Amino acid sequence: MLGKLNEFSESHGELQPGKGLVTGTIALTLGILCFLGVLAFHFPQYLTTPELRRSYNVDVMRYILLTAMVIAGGLSLVNVIFNRARWLSAFAFLLVAAALLLGGHKVPVDSNFPDHTPYIGLDWFILDLLGSSLIFIFIEKLFAYRKEQPVFRDEWQTDLYHFIVNHMIVGFVLLATNLLVHKLFGWAANDGIRGWVADLPFWAGLLLIILVADLVQYWTHRGYHEVPLLWRLHAVHHSVKSMDWMAGSRQHILELLITRTLVLAPIYVLGFSKDVIDAYIVVVGFQAVFNHCNVNVRLGPLRYIIVTPNFHHWHHSQDDEAIDKNYAAHYAFLDYLFGTAVKSTKLWPEHYGVVGDYVPNGFFKQLKFPFVWKG
Repeated sequence: MLGKLNEFSESHGELQPGKGLVTGTIALTLGILCFLGVLAFHFPQYLTTPELRRSYNVDVMRYILLTAMVIAGGLSLVNVIFNRARWLSAFAFLLVAAALLLGGHKVPVDSNFPDHTPYIGLDWFILDLLGSSLIFIFIEKLFAYRKEQPVFRDEWQTDLYHFIVNHMIVGFVLLATNLLVHKLFGWAANDGIRGWVADLPFWAGLLLIILVADLVQYWTHRGYHEVPLLWRLHAVHHSVKSMDWMAGSRQHILELLITRTLVLAPIYVLGFSKDVIDAYIVVVGFQAVFNHCNVNVRLGPLRYIIVTPNFHHWHHSQDDEAIDKNYAAHYAFLDYLFGTAVKSTKLWPEHYGVVGDYVPNGFFKQLKFPFVWKG
């Protein structure tokens, strides 16, 4: 069974319907998330993110966990009974059984634990993977641009590893960025400006925070392309050859740290309200995934104002007219303003990835690539 699972995890392509592979994959994914969720219930001080755990409704979390266990257990049991991909579904059922043996959704949670323990963001990984896959795979199937592209396309494993690691170390990233922002930019804070910004109406504050963040993002992004030393990091992100909801996860951890520090700095200095910052996090979280999606969305004239998947797909293209273009993350008009918007008679690019395809595939190879590349 383990041999077949390993072979399955290393494969790619369309899952054949009618053989239990689709439902088995869903059951296995939910089984893994359920097992990890139960562990998070047992050790919240070490496996959950403090910024998130304060706003959790434990009863809702229990209901989500119970629902996931019922779906995973039901799908896997049906497949086992009808002899469809038994090796896959049996493993999924064992994971659900293990989660139940560990207490399942009824694990008692003691809220009296230290709040400053070292932690990994297991909860953030579980919720984001579950939410993103449910939302964006559905959107991609409904509005697919490249209809022949399967969910498990080539090199999906590499991007999943990036997704896992970048979510698990969210605590380190948040701690490091907060320290860097306060240490490097604390002197620039001005109570008068901060008071004015904090008192802005919600809608004005949200539009402004997105503009401020995107201006920093634009010039930082442009720097990654125009400064050879920084390109070593950013080339990892551009090495993805298929665009979908998972493609944006391919990002070197150092780039993630640098970019978040620079983007958070003006947000901290200007003193935006908590509600505005929370809304911005939702916007950036959605757009960062959606703009990489395999969806045929252009938004008409709005595409000149807002970054769309079509706009960002051009940025990832190897086509001559797309090199070093379309840097904005939210407001497309910034590229038109600074003269870096793609000009092409084609509606969509033809090829993705780095010209020359010199970035190796594999998470660990990409992690060390910036330090060993002799280009």
